Amino acid sequence: MDFAFSEEQVSIRDLARSILEKEVDHERLKRIEAGSEWFDRPLWRTLAEAGLVGIAVPEEAGGMGFGFQEVCILLEEIGRAVAPVPVVPTMVLGALPIAKFGTLEQQKTWLRPVASGDVVLSAGLADTNSDDVAKPATFARRDGSSWILDGEKAFVPMGAQANRIVIPATCEGGDVGLFLVDPQTEGVELQTSFLASGENIATMRIAGLRLNDDDLIGGAPGDGAEQVDWLYQHALVAVAALQLGVSSRALEITSSYVSERVQFGVPIGSFQAVQHRAANGYIDVQAMRWVMWRAAWKLSQGVPAHRDVMVAKFWAADGGSRLANSAQHLHGGIGVDRDYPIHRYFLWSKSLELTLGGVPHQLTDLGRDMARSGPAA
Repeated sequence: MDFAFSEEQVSIRDLARSILEKEVDHERLKRIEAGSEWFDRPLWRTLAEAGLVGIAVPEEAGGMGFGFQEVCILLEEIGRAVAPVPVVPTMVLGALPIAKFGTLEQQKTWLRPVASGDVVLSAGLADTNSDDVAKPATFARRDGSSWILDGEKAFVPMGAQANRIVIPATCEGGDVGLFLVDPQTEGVELQTSFLASGENIATMRIAGLRLNDDDLIGGAPGDGAEQVDWLYQHALVAVAALQLGVSSRALEITSSYVSERVQFGVPIGSFQAVQHRAANGYIDVQAMRWVMWRAAWKLSQGVPAHRDVMVAKFWAADGGSRLANSAQHLHGGIGVDRDYPIHRYFLWSKSLELTLGGVPHQLTDLGRDMARSGPAA
């Protein structure tokens, strides 16, 4: 297991960082946050033109043909810049399952416009009436050649902006299917709210929604429960990669601040208590980095990674929260100024901490997994 980046991966990281450092600054982010959409569409277009939005889209569909590790490299850079673009919803929740499980027609219809930046995708993994993503309470029943869906999904990222949303549903007979749902169609009601970071999320109520087999990823229900679990694991690691970028950049900003902020005639970074707090933050970031890349590598190799994924999400939630609090505290009074950049990192980190399950949720899942199978060798 070698976590050193290849030459191509370094090029992807450098390209993403150069674009984001050039395009994204504090004033631009303030303008986006003052709007109602939380979506920098010109930046999304720029990333697409550079080939980054289609980084994991197959070459025959207009993408770069890379894999999940390269997506995580991009996500870390997006987190560093706190750039308001739907990389996780579109590239991970939407494009990955279509590329992995979709029919050729579905891939042709959706992956090429993903790569060009022309569509936004998402998924509704959190079912209001079920705490097991692989056993959704949302139900699909046959009606002739059609499917009728009923249910409710919560915390759907970019729900109001998405062109299609991947909706897991339990079908008659017990199989699970992944349906591509148009959120603006009859039978779907959206209630939009916002995360602390400003990102739009939606509660999606589905009643009597009529779909056909072309709207079912893969064309027929079957091992959908395994597909949902596959998607959920990738989503958790994607959130961890985003949190790693947010936390590492917040630590850099904080280290620079305590090196320059003078109190009692010396930089506050010379105080032992400040040094200890910053050192603990560095340890958290390195732990987050190691466990995230371990899980991402295993997923990209098709190696079982269930426990590694939970560990990565635990550190993203726990270590990310602790680092965000430290960064805020070490900035003193200016840390709570909403117009100062570090506050944005605090809000992003807190949102990501709770996305797809916070610390107690991950510890509970880890405990259950260890009770079933014992400690890993």
